[in-house]
Amino acid sequence: MTTVADDKLIKIAYLYEDLMNTYGDSGDVKILRYLLNKDGYEVQVDNVSLDAKFDANDYDFLFFGGGQDYEQTVVAKDLLRHQSTMKDYIEAGKPMLAICGGYQLLGSYYKMIDGTVIDGLGILPLHTVFKPDSRMIGDTEFETEFGPVKAFENHSGRTYFDDKDKLKPLGKMIQGYGNNPDDGVEGMRYKGVIGSYAHGPILRNENIAKAVAKMIIDNHNARLATPAQA
Repeated sequence: MTTVADDKLIKIAYLYEDLMNTYGDSGDVKILRYLLNKDGYEVQVDNVSLDAKFDANDYDFLFFGGGQDYEQTVVAKDLLRHQSTMKDYIEAGKPMLAICGGYQLLGSYYKMIDGTVIDGLGILPLHTVFKPDSRMIGDTEFETEFGPVKAFENHSGRTYFDDKDKLKPLGKMIQGYGNNPDDGVEGMRYKGVIGSYAHGPILRNENIAKAVAKMIIDNHNARLATPAQA
């Protein structure tokens, strides 16, 4: 059995892979594995699911995909166990990609049509309101700092920033709805975190895929350079 040197092993945590994987979101991880392999790295992907032990700082990258409403409700209850470690990871500027339901759960809450509130992690100042009578579905295109992105969206949740100085949009809408029908923007940037409603997967857009891969490699090298805590 071949042992991979620590400096060539990149570890990715796929949060609730078995429950949060709609519209090809797992393709984002497959694309990153391909790009990182091309750069000479081996990639270990761990599924962090219900009741699993998890320390975000053991990883070079976190991925959190989208899910249906029922699965998202189940995940939300379990996810709160990881609030502290994920907050530490995010505030340290480490990279994460959160899609649709995963993006929503980084915020403070998700409000259902009947008024039921699903608590999110409360790490980022944003909230989501469910509007089933006006589903946002179809091809989407938006302009980002990485260049144009084309994808697909399918969501009834409308996400709003509660602190527009702290959070920045991922992109400006060209086609589609994005976060909501009112603001004309898609997704979110905060330190190393990218949140988005873009499925398809989003990283089939080579420009943003390569940017995320670079973020992962930079974090990997920084993690190796940091002495382990006793």
